[in-house]
Parts: sequence; C-alpha cells; structure tokens
Amino acid sequence: MEQVIDIQHLNKAYGSHEVLKDINFSVNKGEVVTIIGSSGSGKSTLLRCINLLEQPNGGQIIYNGENVLDDQHNLFEYRKNLGMVFQQFNLFDNHNVLNNCVVGQVKVLKRSKEEAEKVALGYLKVVGMDQYINAKPRQLSGGQKQRVAIARALSMQPDVLLFDEPTSALDPEMVGEVLKVMKELAESGLTMLIVTHEMEFAKEVSDRIVFMDKGVIAEEGTPEQIFNHPTHERTREFLKRTLKDK
Repeated sequence: MEQVIDIQHLNKAYGSHEVLKDINFSVNKGEVVTIIGSSGSGKSTLLRCINLLEQPNGGQIIYNGENVLDDQHNLFEYRKNLGMVFQQFNLFDNHNVLNNCVVGQVKVLKRSKEEAEKVALGYLKVVGMDQYINAKPRQLSGGQKQRVAIARALSMQPDVLLFDEPTSALDPEMVGEVLKVMKELAESGLTMLIVTHEMEFAKEVSDRIVFMDKGVIAEEGTPEQIFNHPTHERTREFLKRTLKDK
C-alpha cells in the first residue's frame, strides 16, 4: 500500500503540558482513518499538527518520502495537498458559495477563474449545494455551510482530506446530511483522516480506527477489532460510555 502520510515519534507540548506523546501512525492512499477518544485526548491537536496549523515539538511527518518538518522543506507545497474541514466551517462571510470554492484555487493553485468555477461547480454538485452558488454563508443552515466547506476543500483536489469533528457544531437534525456526503466521499476512494465523536459513522466508513487517550495512541485496528474486541481497558471504558449515551 502506498503511504500518503507517515507520522513518526510526534510530540507536542504547551509549556510543561504534553498534549501529544510519541505518536506513530500512517495513512495509506485511498484509506479512511478515523481518530476517536475523549475530549482533551489530543485528537484535534494531532490533526492541526499534521497540517502544521500547530508546530510539533519533535518527531517527523513524512509526506511523499520527505520529512516536512525539515527546515528546507517547502511547507506551502505540502499544505496545498492537504484539505481541511473545520468544526466551525471557516467560510468567507463576504463571498458567496461559489466564490468560497474558487478563491483558494485561483490564489494557491493559480487556476484561471473559469477553470476554478468549473471545478467548484462539480464539487458543489457532489455535496448537493450547486443550487446555492449565489447565496452568502449567513443565508445557509449549519449543515449547508459544512457541505460548502467540504466542496471548498475538495476543489483544491488534495491528496488527503482532514476532518476535525465536522458535525460537532451542527444541530442534531443536520448531522445526517453531512455524514451522508462524507460517507459517499469515503466510498469514492478519497483518502480521509477524520476526528469524530459519531461512533456509528466511524464504524461504518473507516478502514482503520485510532483510539487516543491522554495524548497517546492507546489502540488501533479495524472497526471490527476496536468496537467488538478492544484489547485496552481505556478503549472498552470509552466505548461503553459513548455507546451508552446514544
């Protein structure tokens, strides 16, 4: 299997507080890897370190065979190849839906406006938002905003798409529409790394699940292994608590 990203001995601390301790795992091309764990376990920080919104304190992030944390590495090129979907959508309020998906392509990928619009329309169609191209974000529901945010990330045609709890800011009735889009993307063979608390979804779409606890990877395996035969006491406790709440 072709590795897209390989994380080796990654550490992150804020002062004396170690948030990530010796993290090792990889994501293969076409794979859907889901990270689960309690609040404060380091899941979102790990994602933000992978796309370098946070600077790790140590370790390596190997992308296409090179350590992107080396001083001479071109971070712009690396980040161009990672799509990110945030909890809070992060859309440009002063741009309409179409422009939200065009701006990055023109600025970063140097595509012509015509080409960028064509690409954006294609992905807005994929997420079911092509009817709303002239709407401003304030005119959309939370679920619609998140679907536009996904189309925007896809328009950059990244090697891997990172999702940071994409449904946590949504009203319960809107969660389904976003998960449906993500499920379709997973089935299309897109490489995805997802932080989520939606356990049924994680069980259904993931090739591999990583369980984080207190800044370390406590356990990883297939959904079948993690949900039906967890070996770590902390994993069992977490799943028992989480699945009971549903």
